[in-house]
Parts: sequence; C-alpha cells; structure tokens
Amino acid sequence: MSETVVNKPVAKSKMSVGELTSIGLMTAILIVMSFTPLGYFRTLGLSISLMMIPVAIGAMIIGPKAGLWLGLVFGATSFYQVLTAPSAFTSALFSISPLYTFLVCVPTRALMGWLTGVLFQLIHKVDRTNTFSYFAGGFLAAFLNTLFFMGTLVLLFWNTDYIQGLNQTFGNVNPLVFVVLFVGVNGALEMPASCVAGGIVSKALSKAVHKKRA
Repeated sequence: MSETVVNKPVAKSKMSVGELTSIGLMTAILIVMSFTPLGYFRTLGLSISLMMIPVAIGAMIIGPKAGLWLGLVFGATSFYQVLTAPSAFTSALFSISPLYTFLVCVPTRALMGWLTGVLFQLIHKVDRTNTFSYFAGGFLAAFLNTLFFMGTLVLLFWNTDYIQGLNQTFGNVNPLVFVVLFVGVNGALEMPASCVAGGIVSKALSKAVHKKRA
C-alpha cells in the first residue's frame, strides 16, 4: 500500500548571504540619506522624510525581519537628527522629555518596518496582478509611519502646554482631527511618494531576484 508524501514548506530560520548583503546595502542607503536632503527636508517647521521608502523595499523584498531592522535604523537616524539638527518641533519635544521623544522616533519606525513586511506578505498571497501588492506595501510604509509616529506623539505629549498651544491654532479640536490637520502636508507628500517609488523599485527588484534564483 503506497503512501502519499506531502511536501510541506520549510520555514526559513536564517537569512542567506545575499539577503544579509542586501540588508547591509539598504542600511548604508538609509545612513547616506539621513545626512542628505534626500532623507529629510524641512517645510513649515516640520521634517518631511522619505526614509520609509528603503524600509518598505527591504520589508517587501527580504521580509518582516529586514523591515524591523531597517525601521530601527530609520528611527535611530531620526533621533540623531533631533540631537544634532532639530526642527523647531522636535526641539520643543526633546526639551519636554528626551525619553518620550526617543519613543516617538525609534520604536515606532521599527514597528512600521516589521508590520509593512507582514502586511505585504498577506496582500501578495491574494494579489492576482502580482503588482498591486508592491504599491500597497509602499503606501502602507508611509501610512504606518505616520500612524505610529502621531499616535505615540498624541499619547505621550497631548497634555503638554506645547501641543495644546499648537492645538489652539487649529481651534482646540479633538486628537483625531489634530492629527489629520497636523500631518496634512506631510501625508500629501510622503504617502504618494512612498507608494510610487517603493512600488516601482520593489517590483523591479523582485523580478531581478526571481530571475537570479531561476
């Protein structure tokens, strides 16, 4: 009597040399971007960032663990900017609480990178176009970055005089409306840019990786 053997996928426990090399390259890109206008540029007292794009690419092409690491690097460079070249906004936050400012900058970006990778994998499994998921991943990176950053900001700083002073300029609105009004400019720039750039680059790299493995 013959038995049917079912081949089950084997979970990867370790990254390949190629994946580690790619993570190293993405890390270097993030560090370079953090010291050039490509990474951060200022408008209306805020620092608008495109740093989530390499994070999104790494999370989609390599996986959630890579996204976690690259998000951590993004957060670390963001906090370094607070220490060395702060905007008026981040300088005010740091003067209130260095610890809270660290929590707003670093863990939020690490979580964003990891969750971008997880959500991309879920979407990619049901993506019949094999294209939409890459643009969705790029968008999600910017969206989650804003969501976690502003969510933590409101949670930790909402009752401070500085944030309440800003809220007065918006007409003393509730926290949700404050977030929407506050990130309007940032979101209008960051999310479309991350969606398009992250989607195009990730899709192209995915094809290159598959050809190399074939």
